[in-house]
Amino acid sequence: MDEHDGDYVMADNEWDELVWVWQRTDVPKGCRVEILAGLITVTPYSAGTHHGIVERMQRRLYEAIPEGWGVYQRLAMAVPSRLGLFAPDLAVVPREALRAGDGLVCLDTAELVVEIASETTALHDRTTKTIGYADAGVPLYLLVDRLAPDGPAVTLYGEPRDGAYRVLGTYGFGDLVTLPEPFAVTLDTGYFAHPNNAATTTSTGTDNTVDTKIESRASRSPTP
Repeated sequence: MDEHDGDYVMADNEWDELVWVWQRTDVPKGCRVEILAGLITVTPYSAGTHHGIVERMQRRLYEAIPEGWGVYQRLAMAVPSRLGLFAPDLAVVPREALRAGDGLVCLDTAELVVEIASETTALHDRTTKTIGYADAGVPLYLLVDRLAPDGPAVTLYGEPRDGAYRVLGTYGFGDLVTLPEPFAVTLDTGYFAHPNNAATTTSTGTDNTVDTKIESRASRSPTP
């Protein structure tokens, strides 16, 4: 790949060209820049409720994942075969995968990805990304869709095969969603509707009660 004067590139292939442009795309701080089906897209700031859901879920996943894994927000993850570079709201990835070189993590190293649909992302979260995550072989995809046509819903996708997922379950806000091994975590999605309230997530095999320590901390410190 040859670069001329910093503003023009002769790439060996379309993927290298897209990544070159993506790396140089200047957007307001906090916006998300992705490559979806060969198109560079920019997503604006998310609402506070969005961040509340992400923060609570990230905290809970850290209590459940094996040693050596991390939970990352908007980590740039590449799937060149689909001309895609996704930055999921949350991704559970072995830390070893982040040590591989050029700042991009291969999407097929993710163990779980989570997207929180918004007005600007819902279409891609339901279609483009569902196909892309399945094609990369990501074992689990959790879609929290406050704007679903039939009402707010949580969909758990799994068992990717031939570029398609099987729906493992569809839930309304307030239902319990259990992630399979190796997570073995049950999420009480009631707080998805009101993410600034006390946390209500539990581990599989325990009583479905609020963690009072988390509740106490949340009441003293507003969720970001």
